[in-house]
Amino acid sequence: MRQIILASTSPRRKNLLKQLIGDNFKIVSSSYEEDNNLDLDPKNLVLHHSLQKGRSVAEKLKTGVVISADTLIVLDNKIIGKPHTKENSISTLKNISGKNILVVTGIIVIDVDKKKELQDYEFTTVKITKLSEKEINDYVNSGEPLDKAGAFGIQEKGAFMVEKIDGDYFNVAGLPLFKLTKLLEKIGVSIFGYK
Repeated sequence: MRQIILASTSPRRKNLLKQLIGDNFKIVSSSYEEDNNLDLDPKNLVLHHSLQKGRSVAEKLKTGVVISADTLIVLDNKIIGKPHTKENSISTLKNISGKNILVVTGIIVIDVDKKKELQDYEFTTVKITKLSEKEINDYVNSGEPLDKAGAFGIQEKGAFMVEKIDGDYFNVAGLPLFKLTKLLEKIGVSIFGYK
């Protein structure tokens, strides 16, 4: 059984990976600082961020498999990151209210032993329902949207605003499990080898 390292402190990614392999992984925080102002389209930006996060962890290891991901929300060809403040959360939620947004996740698996890097990405369209001012304020006051791309978490209270999904639910939650499983298989790691 190979040692798996998740290069993320996201509780959502931790819980999603746990679905696949139980508690059989370590969490190591990446030292990479994301810059969403790089001159890259959303797909290449999440691939770049996930690769840099993964490499910043992998370079400290002698063995193991590093998993890293980065998720962005796109509305009208503009990237929407994490709001961090209540004011930004309100503004973001007003902007996405009643619209289709695109969730883009880049994912990387690094086989440290073989020095092999595999990448993939996922796109999912999410229809956000028309939100009332009260719904926006109540949700923002819950504190939930502050650390989430697009100011909502589908796997928590934010599910109330998701009218429809076209694509991978787990992508919207932050870690496309189907694509992750396929990348792991390519380096000889089966999720069924973990309990």
